[in-house]
Order: sequence, then structure tokens, then C-alpha cells
Amino acid sequence: MRKPNYDKYPSTKITGMLVQGWDTIIPILKEKMNGKKVLAVDMYTGVYEEEVMEAFMKVFSEKVINMRDLMKPEQEILAMTERFMTEDVLFGYVTNLKLQDYFDADKLAKARQEVNESEESILIFGTGASLVAPQDALIIYADMARWEIQQRFRRHEVMALGVDNRTEMVSLQYKRGYFNDWRVCDSYKDRLFSRIDYWIDTHIAGSPKMIDRETFFKGIEATIKTPFRVVPFFDPAPWGGQWMKEVCDLDRERKNFGWCFDCVPEENSLYFEINGIRFELPSIDVVLLKSKELLGEPVESRFGKDFPIRFDFLDTMQGGNLSLQVHPTTQFIRDSFGMYYTQDESYYLLDAGEDAVVYLGVKEGVDKEAMINDLRTAQKGEEIFDTEKYINKIPAKKHDHFLIPGGTIHCSGANSMVLEISSTPNLFTFKLWDWQRLGLDGKPRPINIERGKHVINWDRDTEYVHQHLRNQFEEVASGEGWVEERTGLHPNEFIETRRHRFSSSVLHQTNDSVNVLNLLEGEEVVVESPTHSFEPFVVHYAETFIIPAGIKEYTISPYGKSAGKECITLKAYVRF
Repeated sequence: MRKPNYDKYPSTKITGMLVQGWDTIIPILKEKMNGKKVLAVDMYTGVYEEEVMEAFMKVFSEKVINMRDLMKPEQEILAMTERFMTEDVLFGYVTNLKLQDYFDADKLAKARQEVNESEESILIFGTGASLVAPQDALIIYADMARWEIQQRFRRHEVMALGVDNRTEMVSLQYKRGYFNDWRVCDSYKDRLFSRIDYWIDTHIAGSPKMIDRETFFKGIEATIKTPFRVVPFFDPAPWGGQWMKEVCDLDRERKNFGWCFDCVPEENSLYFEINGIRFELPSIDVVLLKSKELLGEPVESRFGKDFPIRFDFLDTMQGGNLSLQVHPTTQFIRDSFGMYYTQDESYYLLDAGEDAVVYLGVKEGVDKEAMINDLRTAQKGEEIFDTEKYINKIPAKKHDHFLIPGGTIHCSGANSMVLEISSTPNLFTFKLWDWQRLGLDGKPRPINIERGKHVINWDRDTEYVHQHLRNQFEEVASGEGWVEERTGLHPNEFIETRRHRFSSSVLHQTNDSVNVLNLLEGEEVVVESPTHSFEPFVVHYAETFIIPAGIKEYTISPYGKSAGKECITLKAYVRF
């Protein structure tokens, strides 16, 4: 058995100001007021508001303005957001609302006037506090990563913007966050960065940490100038497997782990390790603040402040099949959900059992109506869907690469370890058949046959799959001790992937695009700058890492136990 060396807690190491505990944080802020009249404690949605409020109220006994009291009535907010939430259990429509839209204009104006005219100190508390605070206020911001918010949704612990939806189904809470609240808060935070004096990390309840503005921006600058990893998170699945438990050193007592999200900056965290202590913040902050340096100017001009490449693991080793599914076409996702690009993807087999398979594309000459009718009948529980009658079942082995442009029916089978490479929209999976299976909540998972039938590309049949979607390997360059191969993706997809097999150092260029890589083979490699612009960065087996476009040039070499041995990386970047 190999000893796991996967780092579950990657961090950017810096020096700076960090203090811990409310008993330390609050007195420091009280002192830092320095005659200022207003302290504004602003925050992202999903923060434990009661904990933070209670901590501040122990010291700040002066006048308090709670931003929730200035919001429109809940029924008005529900009506305002109804068109974005829609009636669907999973899917909504991308909001165009701004944070100001959630507040009663008269209440907001009255609060600003009250602050301006007051002669006593005022504590302004809650999301949007800076909308009321004057320019000379001391601004504190409690940030929160979306992944932690999702855990709080599952425990029904936090409210949405202006809405107490804690008793709702988790999928509805997530939908409100994904289509409304998170986008509103990110837009607001992006304009607020320059005003914030202190940042508070409350990801661990009862254990707050605080850094100042200088330390925050020092961490952001340090991150963008070097290869880095976001903090991976692991989640069980109805089809989940056992591979990641061993390789990533996870809790062996858990039933399974199906997903590992190790490059989804919209949802992942980022750690700053400050004087040996980890400070957690959303990795989206780097994207918002440093989009050009991170993504590259051509990528930013196309995607704005969206990180367009997603890497994650799908572990079905000793598990089950994923759902049979299809992703929407670009036009469908734009018309139906307000997204401007779709979830094209691919499956790279990081590992596979002898019986591993991938279901991909329809068989030659299938009867479309018969297949859709059989799916509907199966959904009602009246029969079992005969997958192999309609869908290609392809044997899969380690290091195979299957390309899955939008509109292609697909499914990873049991006993596979998939590195999934995709464009970022991560919600838009139309499940067609789920193998008579219940979700982790004991209920059937939502099936979307009626949406799926509109986006299935029936031309992606057996011949097409084997000619265009399976193992499209092409050697493009080689040198002493290394070979570079193009492995895709499909021409319809904007992501290019390159596989490097190497036993010596390999030179890479970012080519004005962010690069995302995973170490497919080898215990560890080292990433270095030919000009020594960053410190050597060590990567371990199965870890995903990000190379900012601004780095321009870097080398990857076998390292440590892998020195002199063949290693393999897979690199993804935006194709122009």
C-alpha cells in the first residue's frame, strides 16, 4: 500500500496580522475606531449572523442598525425574485438584481440620515452595512465560501437575503443562492473590496479569525504570483466509491465519497497560512480581484470574472453507475437559464477496474420516440430502462479520455475513477435515468427527460463516438525524456487538454490563458520558474493545481520519490 501524500489543506504562506477569538477581535476593533463614529460589520450571505451580532453587542452597546430591518418585506422579496427562482425544483434563471434592490428605499435613506446626524457611536450590522456607512466608517467584512454555505443549508441553519427559508428543501435553498443571492453578494463585494479595513473568517463556528487589509491583499498578491491550489472538498454520492478514501486519506468510517471538487473557484475556499495559522476565505475573491492576471487578458475579455475551467473527481470504485444524463446546448442554456455558456466536459480515467465502462452517445439508428417513451415509462416505475438497447456501452481503462460536448448522452459506470474536466456551469445536468436509485436523502432524484429530449444530439451515435469522442490522442511535441500529446477536447468545446509524459524537466507556457493541471502519475513533481519569479511548488499524486496566466512560463519536473521516473500530467486551458 502506498502512503497517501495528497494535501487536503493547501495554503498560501505569508506573514501578517492575524488575531483569533471574539474576546481578542472586538477590543482591537473598539480601539481602532480612533474617534470614528461608525463601525460597519458587513457580511456575505450564509454567515452565522446571531453569533457575530452577539459578539459585537457585548462591547458595542451604542446604537445598532440591523440591515435586515431595512429590507423590503419578505413577501415583496419573494415576489421580486420569483422570476429568477421559477417553479422548478432545481433550475432557476440568473438574476439581474443588485443588493440595493432588496432594501426599502425610504428606510435606507432614513438610516443614512440618522447616521449622518447622530452624535453617538453607531454599529451597522448585516449584509449591505456599507450601503449605510459613511466613507470614513471602519468597515469589517465577514466572508464565506459557498461550499460551507451549502453545508449550512443541509443543516437548515442560515437564512437567504431578506428571506427566512431555513425550512425549505436544500435544493431550493441552493437554487436561491446559485441564481440569486451569491451573484448579488459577489457583485456587491467586488465593489466593496477597496473600503474594507478588516476581514473576519467565521467558517468554523465559535472560532473567528481576523486579518487587516494589508494582510488580505498581501495574500491575494502572493497567490496570484505562484502556482496554487484551492481547498478541495469531498462529498458522498448515491453512487460513490472507495478510491478517494485511500488516495486522499479520507475518513474510512464514511460509507463512500463520490465527489471531490478540487478546482471550482466559485465554490472552493482558499487558505492563507499566516504565521502558521490558516485563514479561510472564498477562492472567488482571487478571481474577482485579479481576473486579468489569473485568467489572462483574452480569457477575461471572453468570460469576464468567471473562472471557466472546472476539475473534479467522480469516484465509482466499488460504487455504482452515475445517472444517465445530458447537458444542454449553449442556445438552450442561454434561453432557459440566462447562462452564456454551457457545461461541456470530458472524462479522463485516472483509474479503472477491469469491468469499467463509459456510456456515451446513442446507438446507430435508434428510434428517438421509442427511447423517450421508454425513459418516461421508467420514470413512472413501470419498467426498467434498457440502457444498452439505446446507449453505447464502451469498455474503459486507465488513461482513456472520453469527450462529452453538450448534447451528448453520457454516464460513467461503476468501478471508475474519473477526472472530470468541464466548463464551469455546474448545475445543469439533465438526468434521464437513475437506475431505480434513491438519493442520499432517501428520495428519488429529480429526472429531466422533458428538458433532456430538447438537447440530445442524435447524431452523436456509435460511429461518431468512436471517431470523434474516444481517445483522440495526437502527439504534438517531444524531447529528451518527455512527450506532449493533445487529448482534446472536442472542436465544439473551448477547453484544450494536453497530456505530458516525462521523466525529465518539461517547459510549459501559459499562452495567455490560465492553466489547470492534475498529476495523473507520479508521487510528486515540482513546478518551478525559469526566472525564479516564484518559489518551487511541489505537487502530489492526484492533486489539481492552477497556474495563473501571468506566470507566462514554468517547468514541471519529477521530484522526490519520483525523481528519474515517468510522471504524467494533464493540462487544460482555454482554446482561442
